[in-house]
Amino acid sequence: MSDYVRIAGAVLLPHVGGILGGFVTKNNIPTWFEHLKFPTWRPPNWVFGPMWTTLYTGMGAASYLVWRDGGGFAGDAAMPLALYGTQLALNWAWTPLFFGCHKLGLALVEMGFLWGGIAATTYAFFPINRTASYLMLPYLAWVTFAASLNFSLWKLNKDRKD
Repeated sequence: MSDYVRIAGAVLLPHVGGILGGFVTKNNIPTWFEHLKFPTWRPPNWVFGPMWTTLYTGMGAASYLVWRDGGGFAGDAAMPLALYGTQLALNWAWTPLFFGCHKLGLALVEMGFLWGGIAATTYAFFPINRTASYLMLPYLAWVTFAASLNFSLWKLNKDRKD
């Protein structure tokens, strides 16, 4: 298999959950999300699409670098890639919890596990490929910000009955 196909697959994989989650998000923005109370520092909605596209692309590229330099799933990359898969599943699970089920508190708890998964993945990537580890840092920073926003939304709206 060509390296180009492997790179493309690794980069596209994170986008799968993002695209599916986008359908859940899109349906809930006008009917539910826009009726929440927001902190003054909330970014505009248009920021999230380009941000997640960039972050998914970076984390996909990072996973390819670790797979390539760590000997694939049978080599030293096995545990780091398992951590990567775990955090990716946690990432994909957040949107249905938050936008689909309207469970702001549960989504916040889940995001805590996601943050830990990203941090563990970033740490595990470092000995195999430093660039891969560095590619995960903007993602970790964004999820830190997103967790702060999720916390604020939960706090401002915890008395809502949805």
